[in-house]
Amino acid sequence: MLIERIPDNADNLAYMEFKNVIKETIPWLEEISSEYKCKIEKKEWKSKYNHYVVYDYEPFCSDGFEINVTVSSKEVEFLNFVRYLYEMKIQTINHLNNCILI
Repeated sequence: MLIERIPDNADNLAYMEFKNVIKETIPWLEEISSEYKCKIEKKEWKSKYNHYVVYDYEPFCSDGFEINVTVSSKEVEFLNFVRYLYEMKIQTINHLNNCILI
């Protein structure tokens, strides 16, 4: 689900990639990221069926696409906290969905 990259570059930026993000949580993730001094580096929509089809904008029909969001920060602790908040939000959503199904 999450991939963490900490490259050795001049900016000393740490990157974290959130894979298969739920479309409805993107505005929340953007807001939380900016609140904790993180920057959304890129959002991409990858086709689940054709690995070579990748968009950097939301396609007209986003069914069949996986959304990946890359977040960067100079502080790894901020990225880890954003990841923690994201994981808690996904767990809460899954728990509520399970409650509805019962």
